[in-house]
Amino acid sequence: MISAHSDAELAARIADGAGEILVGVRSGQLLAGRQLGDVGDAMAQAWIAQVLRRHRGSDAVLSEEADDVGDRASADRVWIIDPLDGTREFASGTSDWAVHVALTEGGAPTAAAVSLPATGELFRTDTVERTTGPLSGRMAISRWGGTYEVAVVSRALGLAPVEIGSAGAKAMAVVRGDVDAYVHSGGQYEWDNCAPVGVALAAGLHCSRLDGSPIVYNRPHPYMPDFVICRSEIADDLLGALALVW
Repeated sequence: MISAHSDAELAARIADGAGEILVGVRSGQLLAGRQLGDVGDAMAQAWIAQVLRRHRGSDAVLSEEADDVGDRASADRVWIIDPLDGTREFASGTSDWAVHVALTEGGAPTAAAVSLPATGELFRTDTVERTTGPLSGRMAISRWGGTYEVAVVSRALGLAPVEIGSAGAKAMAVVRGDVDAYVHSGGQYEWDNCAPVGVALAAGLHCSRLDGSPIVYNRPHPYMPDFVICRSEIADDLLGALALVW
C-alpha cells in the first residue's frame, strides 16, 4: 500500500505517476496545441486527486487545476500541487515542463517532489544530493523575457542568462548545478514554486523572497509575488544587488 510509505515517498510516487500519464497523453502526436495541454492538465489532476483522496484523505489540498480540498485555513497539513507546470511547453513539444507535488506543514514544505517527465528525472526531498561543485556563471530566465530585477542580478553578479521554460525546470537547473540562480519578480502562485522550493532547500540552496524574508505557503490567497532560488555561495551578493532596486 502506498499509504504505508512516508510523505516524501508518496510525493515522489505521485509526481512520477502523473508524469507517466502526461508522457502517454503526448504519445503518437495524436493531440496538439491547446487541446493537448487541456487534456494533460485534466488527466494529471484527476489521477492525483484520487490518489491523495485514497492515501491522505484527511489532508487539505491546494491545486492549480481544482477547487480546494478541505479547509486550508484550519489545516496544518496541506498538499500543494501543480499537475502540469509549463502547459505551454508541454503542448509545444519541448522537454522543460514538470509535475510539482509538495506537502506543507505550518506553511513550509516538508516533503516534495518535482518530476521532469520528458527527461526522465525525478527530484525528491529525501534523496536529492546537495548542490556542490564550481559555480556555472549562469542564471535561469524565462523564454518570454526577463524583468528589471533579473537584469540587475545578471549584471551585478556577471551571470549569463539561460532561457528555460517552466518554473520547475528552472528551479531544477539550479539544483543540478547547471545554473546558479533563478530570480522571479513577475508573480506566480504557490503551486508554481512550492515543490521546487522544497527540493531546492533539501539540496542546500538558498530560497527566499527577494527581500530575503522566508517564503511562507498556504496563504489565504495563494499568490506569490516574488522569490529567489540560488546557490548559497552567492546569496548575500545576490540579495545585496536586489536591495538596491527592490
